[in-house]
Amino acid sequence: MYYDKAENMDRASLESLQLERLKSTLENAKNAPFYKEQLAGINPEDLQSAADITKLPFTTKDDLRSQYPYGMLTRSKDEFVRLHASSGTTGTPTAVFYTQKDLDTWADLMARCMYACGCRKSDVLQNMSGYGLFTGGLGIHYGSERLGMLTVPAGAGNTKRQIKLIRDFNVSVLHIIPSFALYFAQKVEEAGFDTADMPWKIALIGAEPHTEEARRKIEEMMHIKAYNSYGLSEMNGPGVAFECVHQNGMHVWEDAYIAEIIDPTTGEHVKEGEIGELVMTTLTREGMPIIRYRTRDLTRFIPGQCECGRTHRRIDRIAGRADDMMILKGVNIYPMQIEQCLMAMPEVGQNYLIELVTEGITDQLKVKVEVKDQFFVEDMRALQGLQKKIAKNLCNEILITPRVELCQHDSIPKGEGKAVRVVDKREK
Repeated sequence: MYYDKAENMDRASLESLQLERLKSTLENAKNAPFYKEQLAGINPEDLQSAADITKLPFTTKDDLRSQYPYGMLTRSKDEFVRLHASSGTTGTPTAVFYTQKDLDTWADLMARCMYACGCRKSDVLQNMSGYGLFTGGLGIHYGSERLGMLTVPAGAGNTKRQIKLIRDFNVSVLHIIPSFALYFAQKVEEAGFDTADMPWKIALIGAEPHTEEARRKIEEMMHIKAYNSYGLSEMNGPGVAFECVHQNGMHVWEDAYIAEIIDPTTGEHVKEGEIGELVMTTLTREGMPIIRYRTRDLTRFIPGQCECGRTHRRIDRIAGRADDMMILKGVNIYPMQIEQCLMAMPEVGQNYLIELVTEGITDQLKVKVEVKDQFFVEDMRALQGLQKKIAKNLCNEILITPRVELCQHDSIPKGEGKAVRVVDKREK
């Protein structure tokens, strides 16, 4: 049932372990130039419980950028064996460094995640994610090998090769980002194969926010069980939180992290069950510990304990980001609201694009939507009716009426990495 004994540790023991590891983390963090200054005057022994973490300062992405490249490290450079980094295409990137022990800990957490959703040593995993500076590919890869699965490092793209590998090696577990999963299911059918006859049974999905409606569409199209995951480079990568077989929230591994949910404006904790910004602290990272990192991701703690018996708290799927909110005509809109509405409509295909444009002197919301072939008909009145239906459904959700453009399937460009869902074309 469990990969290791820590998964169903009683709460008192788990919280005691968190406090012990938090104190050790603070002592270690003071070896980094950044935290030596930030934590000056703070005595870890003064902390009485893990809840006292609120006495510590936040860390932000701007802090990580300001310390690029080596200002967050607690050890000399020759003790590190790996780094991952953001692309840095719009400014200074963020870099995350790993000692060998950090990599081993990460692999163990990933193996625990996979085991929780039903992966076993007898399975074959095909990693359909990009490798390189992106943490998703290598994180899943090492976790899969740690669990003992035969691992196929297919990488991203090349659907024909992906299909052949899956069929030839009887692949039972896929690691795939949600937007590509929807696209891939369609390509499998176009190649002449029935997705119900493919050997897969489990899909590990993550890397980009997606709605429950998108997950169910993946499961329906691929005849597979799709398990949601959460991770971010600053906390190692994937493996921070993962669903178990019950699919009722993602267990945050609290022996490795302290998770908080705060009001993005005030910085204070929100009430149990309320949505706020997720704040994370590493407890087992030796080379580059990070304290109270403001992820900007919006979620909530799910009250109660999971049926699986794991005692680690659960977070809900990511509802969006505190910094991706769009404001149009005085209304706050999150892209996930639009996806949730679109994916619930049977006429809608696998892809969409939100565009922010300027028309005259006002900003407008334009939504391009791929429509399934059977609904993309030559009858203009039928198409106009569908266009109005989508616009009305969106208006009911986001409170403004967008301009909807219907597109044939495969007409909206797709990348091999994370899907680009919002393009800002407004005049600056």
